[in-house]
Amino acid sequence: MPSLFDPISVGGMSLANRIAMAPLTRNRSPGAVPNDLNMTYYEQRATAGLIITEGTAITHQAQGYADVPGLYTPQSIEGWSRVTEAVHRAGGKIVTQIWHVGRISHTSLQPDGGAPVAPSAKAAKSKTYIINPDGSGAFVETSTPRALELSELPGILDDYRKAARAAVDAGFDGVEIHAANGYLVDQFLRSGSNQRTDAYGGSVENRVRFAIEVVAAVTEAIGAERTGIRISPVTPANDAADPEPQPLFDHLVTKLAAFDLSFIHVIQGATGGERDFQQGDTPFDWEGLRQTYRKAGGKAAWMLNNGYTRDEAMQAIESGKADMVAFGRPFISNPDLVRRFKEELPLTEANSATFYGGGATGYTDYPAAD
Repeated sequence: MPSLFDPISVGGMSLANRIAMAPLTRNRSPGAVPNDLNMTYYEQRATAGLIITEGTAITHQAQGYADVPGLYTPQSIEGWSRVTEAVHRAGGKIVTQIWHVGRISHTSLQPDGGAPVAPSAKAAKSKTYIINPDGSGAFVETSTPRALELSELPGILDDYRKAARAAVDAGFDGVEIHAANGYLVDQFLRSGSNQRTDAYGGSVENRVRFAIEVVAAVTEAIGAERTGIRISPVTPANDAADPEPQPLFDHLVTKLAAFDLSFIHVIQGATGGERDFQQGDTPFDWEGLRQTYRKAGGKAAWMLNNGYTRDEAMQAIESGKADMVAFGRPFISNPDLVRRFKEELPLTEANSATFYGGGATGYTDYPAAD
């Protein structure tokens, strides 16, 4: 019977334990360039079996929040290279989450002040984070997007290819495709944000098409063994909505089974909220989703996420319902979370006032247990 603290082979990676550090947007990379502070932050958390970085924009157009890192300039790639070197030096494994926010952006963050892009020209009832002219940060309503033309989609797929190659060039052990939380790939999946009438809208098969093309592009670029994907079947984050998520995501994971992916990262319920949250009339069958994937021949590590305690994570691993469990906020204030879990030490509470933006305070100054 496996344990949370047992090693595991995931794709081409040999991981020391089954605890993943989940992606956490911290808004501390001005100019989209990772810096020495980011390097220290990730190095401190290298005892995680796998670090998944904060969302990292694949292009300027893909940016949706101020001071989040990118992968589309030489300076960004060089900055990430220092981060990956530090994590590897500390014995860790690290992948980056490649990200296109779609409509969850603001004109001030877009090239030439243009409108964000999305499957359809429908604004999200959500907010994003910008830097005001006086240097202060603020959460503001997202801007109304424009609908992507069919002719633009191949270019965005190529952006994913380039970002995946850039990640490997920067020393990452792989990438996680962000297909969750109401961002671009998720916007194509859900009927609430996808009102297209072409081959990418309408039926479940059509709405899944873009996600599968992104996976195909990334795996073609760097190999399936270096590629994971994150999904969030029922979350309402960033105005994500679909009345029938079960057949939608059952179809998606069946298609994903054709790729020999490294891992599938599943956010259960409402992101950062209740795991029993549901959309539509029927509770989501989480174990059924995993079984659907396995029955279709999928072999990727199955990673669960959303507010798990140490004991819940151990039970999920021991029962076979998960191969790994990802933790987000506990890693913010407990850089040595693996040790604290293993030795059953108390956890430090995080200060939410320092989650977004700023410097070392609330970022790299949380002490280890000793």
